Amino acid sequence: MLSTTGARRSLTFRILTGMLLGLIVGIALNQIGVQGPIEKYLVGGLFAIGGEVFLASLKLLVVPLVFVSLVCGTAALDDIAKLGRVGGKTMALYLTTTAIALGLALTAAVIIQPGVGFELHTNTEFVAAPAPSLVETVINLFPSNPIRAMSQGNMIQIIIFSGLLGVAITMAGAAGTRVLAFFNDFNEIIMQLVMILMHFAPYGVFCLIARVFTVEGFDAIWPLAQYFFVVLGVLLLHAFVTYPLLLRVLGRLSPLPFLRKMRDPLALAFSTASSGATLPLTLETAEHRLGVDNSIASFTIPLGATINMDGTAIMQGVATVFIAQAYGIDIGISGYLMVVLTATLASIGTAGVPGVGLVMLAMVLRQVNLPVEGIGLIIGVDRLLDMVRTAVNVAGDAAVTCVVAKSEGKLSQAVYTQNGDT
Repeated sequence: MLSTTGARRSLTFRILTGMLLGLIVGIALNQIGVQGPIEKYLVGGLFAIGGEVFLASLKLLVVPLVFVSLVCGTAALDDIAKLGRVGGKTMALYLTTTAIALGLALTAAVIIQPGVGFELHTNTEFVAAPAPSLVETVINLFPSNPIRAMSQGNMIQIIIFSGLLGVAITMAGAAGTRVLAFFNDFNEIIMQLVMILMHFAPYGVFCLIARVFTVEGFDAIWPLAQYFFVVLGVLLLHAFVTYPLLLRVLGRLSPLPFLRKMRDPLALAFSTASSGATLPLTLETAEHRLGVDNSIASFTIPLGATINMDGTAIMQGVATVFIAQAYGIDIGISGYLMVVLTATLASIGTAGVPGVGLVMLAMVLRQVNLPVEGIGLIIGVDRLLDMVRTAVNVAGDAAVTCVVAKSEGKLSQAVYTQNGDT
């Protein structure tokens, strides 16, 4: 089978090798300066095609995987009250970890003061597009056309439709049993397709990393080194302290198996900078390596890829303080509280695609009357940080999934702790 121990270790090694080779090639090309045919046919051609085709192949699976897996998982929760309980726990944990992430980010930025010394001034008046009202936001959660929701990749609407369909299958008796058997078989086929595509991951990762570092290099970091390392430090703190504590305290689980078995999804998340593209591998890992029952993982993982953006929240928190300090604006305690509230709610609407955090940052800045053009200060280093914060987002999805599954008695302790793979 594709998911044997040897194949797993081989995949991990090959993905890491692809990342390392991409980093070396990208830095080398950046240092020598690429132009002409090399820039056109290698960086803008081969690397761009290889990376984008790989991302497209992963995104190809997201909608059918979420739809089929969530139908199976919801139908498996034969108690409707259990579905509501699982949903409540999941949402509470996701919002709590996001608020903790923001608290860490704001505290670190206020203490270290990465923006002090820039002394910038703004004369630009930014006119933001009007934000949708609360009523519109709630209405837009529910699909009027499930086919359109799938074609547009509207994950919240897909999740709601899939959940309703799963509940209907549960209530339909013998007819529901026959339909569920079809979805279960279809789910197994899609999982195999995920593993087939993973064999192409090292090559796609190489192309993505090589292109990023050819264009960006390390030169873009130094003018904003303090901001870069504050964000990076808080991301690592959240990943290696908050999540392990969450697993240990709430889940009564050792963090070491979790960190070891999440290597593949985290490496893929880092290289693609897209939690949505990483979703198929994250779901497969949660079920088959961490021992989470499909009835839990099929709900919490897609939901987390949609609303759980701890890494993005950290960037928004540090960036807000950084821009306020750079322009010499004191937003006060009330401003910081507004940042926490706005960024936490904004994370619910943040799509799991590269760079979308900057779009949501504009909304956060407007809420505390900071110049949105300040985003231009951090764009140069954001692509590199985007890769790290995506890995943090994915780790958070899996950690919350394990905790919720353990609380519901839906986590296999033997699978979670074993060294090999199932």
